[in-house]
Amino acid sequence: MLVTNDDGVRAPGLWALVKSLQTVAEVVVVAPDREQSGVGTSISLHNPLRIVPVDAPVTGVETYAVEGTPGDAVILALGHLAKDGVDMVVAGINQGANLGNDVYISGTVGAACQGWFYGLPSVALSVGALHNVKFEAAAKLAPLLAGLFARGKLPRNLLLNVTLPNVSLYDIQGIEVGRLARRTYADVVEEGWDGKRKYYWVVRGNAEWKDDPGTDVRAVRMGRVSLTPLSSSNPQLLATLRRLCFPLYSELLTARPEE
Repeated sequence: MLVTNDDGVRAPGLWALVKSLQTVAEVVVVAPDREQSGVGTSISLHNPLRIVPVDAPVTGVETYAVEGTPGDAVILALGHLAKDGVDMVVAGINQGANLGNDVYISGTVGAACQGWFYGLPSVALSVGALHNVKFEAAAKLAPLLAGLFARGKLPRNLLLNVTLPNVSLYDIQGIEVGRLARRTYADVVEEGWDGKRKYYWVVRGNAEWKDDPGTDVRAVRMGRVSLTPLSSSNPQLLATLRRLCFPLYSELLTARPEE
């Protein structure tokens, strides 16, 4: 199994995910050497890429840092580093929600897209917070999703976006399938001067969410896990996902640590 992210190879969410997935699969990590949020599906076509082996904080996990985008990392992993040993790609756990329109610029989703392009089941996993992020529920959910793919409960040609509210495992209110919500920004362009010429900085403004019923944003705001298939909106697939929500939630509850 290939694990990657867009927060960089040292990000705590990545290693929370690796520790959990290591209990059900052999894991290899190939991730950007630095934070790469917001780069979407971009890949490096005009610059060489370098790969650096990394001493992993988790014992026994082969780990590489890539001087490039999340998409670059997955392409190098599948085309060079682990050609024959990957049956699934999981990207995350991202610090910050990948919801609504934002999925189209998310580096986490972009990495998962590359896995899907290679014909592999691919999951983008995120938690809706940038600070004091609670990774436990997402980390426990990841191997459960991997098991659904392994048992044929989910189709292999699936690109799945999964976003959790930033609450403890005990406070997750359920799991539901949601379509992408609409998100509108009042973006700001700031102008500066470096002593020689002008430069411009794009600053994202406050977001306005259209959290209609049935959207991913509404699910997360209600304390639920949102599952959104990005590769297909086939009614049969949506029905399959909806049937799995309650048993998956029940299984997640049993994964809670004993008090």
